[in-house]
Amino acid sequence: MNSLFDAVVLGLLALLPLINPPTTVALFLALSKGLSREEKNKQAFLTAFYVFIIMTLTYYIGEFVMGVFNISIPGLRIAGGGILIVIGSRMLFPQPREISSSGNGAVERTSFAFIPLAMPSTAGPGTIAMIISASATIKNNTVFPPWVLLTAPPLIFLSVSLILWCCLLASDLIMKAIGESGIDAISRLMGFLLVCMGVQFAINGSIEIIQTIMNNNTKIT
Repeated sequence: MNSLFDAVVLGLLALLPLINPPTTVALFLALSKGLSREEKNKQAFLTAFYVFIIMTLTYYIGEFVMGVFNISIPGLRIAGGGILIVIGSRMLFPQPREISSSGNGAVERTSFAFIPLAMPSTAGPGTIAMIISASATIKNNTVFPPWVLLTAPPLIFLSVSLILWCCLLASDLIMKAIGESGIDAISRLMGFLLVCMGVQFAINGSIEIIQTIMNNNTKIT
């Protein structure tokens, strides 16, 4: 059991800096503006659930899927960067929302749990790349017994998702403290940061592609 505990702790230490819950909470505050507590709780749960599913699927079949569709990590970074730029621009320069009401008078809102909260903001290209790399490395790992290597990954992903869920649920307290004007300021700030993150993702992906081309040319010559 000590080996399992050590493996889970190591996994959390590796993933949490990439997941960065405080950033996700700030984005959640901006996107959940005007939602009822029930709606916010639902979006918080869905975000944590989607993050768990994304990380688990990435660990077990991510390398296979990317190979089948010939998707590279640089390509994933550029695509994720493009999504962040679009979403960040909309937050930075908000447009009047078209709100439709259902028959019982309830307001219908678009879910933001999967995009952009779960992906690419939380389980983004960096997290996916790290998980795929770890899954390939762990196959040759001899530090932990085989049963730990089989059990630890889902426990790590579940722990990360629970931590994220608790952080998002606590956003209600933050929202009450900073008020309506504070939420609007956070929304615009996060929009700007998302645009910056998206541009940086795209730059990193482009640099990796250029480096790969240069390395291949060097090998040929």
